[in-house]
Parts: sequence; C-alpha cells; structure tokens
Amino acid sequence: MNNFEYCVPTRVMFGRDTHKKVGAVVKEYGFHKIMIHYGGGSVKKSGLLDLVTNSLKEHGVEYVLFGGVQPNPTLSLAKEGMELCRKEKVEFILAVGGGSVIDSAKCIADGTLNPEIDPWKFFLKKAVPAKALPHGNILTLSASGSETSLSCVITNEDGGFKRGFNSPTHRPLFAICNPELTFTVNHFQTGCGTVDIMMHTLERYLGGKTRNTPLTDRIAEGLLTSVMEAGAAADKAPEDYEARATLMWAGSLSHNDLTGLGREYLMQVHQLEHELSGMYPSVAHGAGLSALFCSWARYVCKADPMRFAQLAVRVLNQEMNFEEPVKTALGGIGRLEEFFRSLGMPVSLRELNAGIKEEDLEEMADKCSAKGTRTLSGIRVLGKAEMVDIYRMAF
Repeated sequence: MNNFEYCVPTRVMFGRDTHKKVGAVVKEYGFHKIMIHYGGGSVKKSGLLDLVTNSLKEHGVEYVLFGGVQPNPTLSLAKEGMELCRKEKVEFILAVGGGSVIDSAKCIADGTLNPEIDPWKFFLKKAVPAKALPHGNILTLSASGSETSLSCVITNEDGGFKRGFNSPTHRPLFAICNPELTFTVNHFQTGCGTVDIMMHTLERYLGGKTRNTPLTDRIAEGLLTSVMEAGAAADKAPEDYEARATLMWAGSLSHNDLTGLGREYLMQVHQLEHELSGMYPSVAHGAGLSALFCSWARYVCKADPMRFAQLAVRVLNQEMNFEEPVKTALGGIGRLEEFFRSLGMPVSLRELNAGIKEEDLEEMADKCSAKGTRTLSGIRVLGKAEMVDIYRMAF
C-alpha cells in the first residue's frame, strides 16, 4: 500500500427533505449574499428553485440567479458567472443540479477571486488557484461525485478541449443530498449516472500497478456490487428510494478518493472520453465512458490478467480459470458489457449516434497525447498509437 493523504472536509446532509433546510444552512455559515447556479428548466419545472429561493428569503439571505449550464459545462459560461459574482459581490455559490452545474460552480469560484489569471490556465496546469469563493450544492443527479470531490472538469469551446484538474478549492463546504430529488431522472440519465459512478471506482481498481491494497480492494468491490444492484433496481422502479439512496451515496464515495486509497492510478478511460465529448458536446459523459470502457479493458487486460480476473470473480460472478486467467478476465469484461447494455447504455462509439467519423479518431488521440508528446501511465502505458487502437476498437 502506498502512502496517502485523505481529507474530505465537505459536510454531507443526506436523506429525505434535507434540501428544505438550505436557507438555515447558508445562514448558519454567515453568508449574506449568494449566487444560485443551475442548469436548464428542470429545477424550475420541479419547483425546486422556488423552494430554494423561498428558504433563503425566509432566513434573510440575498441571492442572484445564474442558470444555463449544459452537460459538459463550458468555460465561456463560467466566465460570465465570474463577472456576475464580482459585480454583485457574491460571498458564496450554491450549485443546484448535477455534476455539470457543480463543476461550473467550482470553475466560477476559482476564477472570481483570481481575476488576474486566465482561468483556462488552471486546467492546463500552468497556474494554481490560491483562493476561491466558498461553494456548496444541492445534488439532483447521482453520477459525477463532484458534490464532495476535489476535481473539476470544463470544456473550452475554442478548439473543443475538455480538461480537468484537482484542487483543495474544489471541495464544497457542504452537500445536501436528498435521493427523492432523483426520482424524476430519466432512464438514459440514470444509466449514464450508474456507469459514471462505477467508472470512478473501476479506474482506480484497474488503473495502476500498485499491489497489496486488500482493504481498498474490498471497499471498491462492495461499492461496485451495490451500484450494479441499485442501478438495475432504479432502472426498473425510478421511485425506489433505497436504490436511489444507494446510487447517490455511492456517487460521492466513488469519487472522493476512498476507493483508491493506497493505490497509484490514472483514469485512462476518462482521459480518452474527455476528448470524445470535448469534440462532440452532445455525448453524455457516462455514455461516452460506457462506449469506450470495454474496448479499453480488452486492450490492456493482458498486461495484468489476474487483476481483471479478480474483479471478474469477486464482482461479476465469473468462475476462475487458473490455467488461463485471461479468459476469466475477458469473461468479466463481457459481463460488464452485458450489464451496460441492460441499462440501455452504448458499448461502441457508433451507438452514441453523435455523427462520429472514423477520421476523427486520430484527432482525438492527437489531442489526448498532446500531439504525441504525452503518454498515459497505468497497467499498460498508452501513447498516441495505442490511443488510436482503442478508439478504433470502440468504433
């Protein structure tokens, strides 16, 4: 087990009706003026936005509204939010939505207090935010884990680049998580969320060469098993509270570093997917991951078949073939593929129906490899040629 540091300071308020306390919670921290950041019309149609604003008014908290976040949130919108926060002298950002809204809020929080720095430099790792506005969230979609994580991912429309970076400034002050708010999440988005949650753990579990992490492995395996059960249940019964609660809590645990403690890893599939949805913004992140993962897994598993076989046996009920463990590994990958299909998720790039062209695969690999100057570490190191191979396998 490698050395590690684990710090997740976000206060989590979990369960039924917790969102109704938002005014009292914000007032408790002493904020007088906040920005409410949200996406499209769903928070308005559901009445959630009215509930939030009424709760804030009741507790004497001023607010400004800033909506418009789309899936794969953009840098241009975040920059508008930074200007609004400075103009209105906002003290705190409340994100009401899923991972896209929360990531947009994190970007705004970083940029608002660092006006002298182009915020894209943070994502290029050419600058570090020394300070940021505090922020919190009311979660409405179980998927990204951004509600407690230190990561933030943004798309720069200039060139179609999707990039992320980690920072302590990204840890929300609080996260209000009521599974009831996810009852109306549709079939497709429930599947995308289930896949995204699984990927955050699968890529920690499979994404490196670290050994001797039995406790972390068991935590990861337990989470994956629970998510598969809950994802299938929520797909069949959208208002199954216990299934929705499992997905919501697992989303946070899967991406707050818990399921990878003591392991060295790099999320190669996430890196490959960022280029995909950066170039094709209509591709939902979870669907992109689903379309790529099994091809990636088949491509790299022979470099460490026992690791993939362990996953296959412990999580996917595959019988162990000790003479040819790679067959066990491939059998497990096949079962994962079947599970994704059962949720209506794509397992190839063609199934995304996004108009992806075969000639674009080389450009995606070129971007991911920084024109051939960057490799992705992991069970098998990926350079540009290997990236192209995986994209083609998935096509």
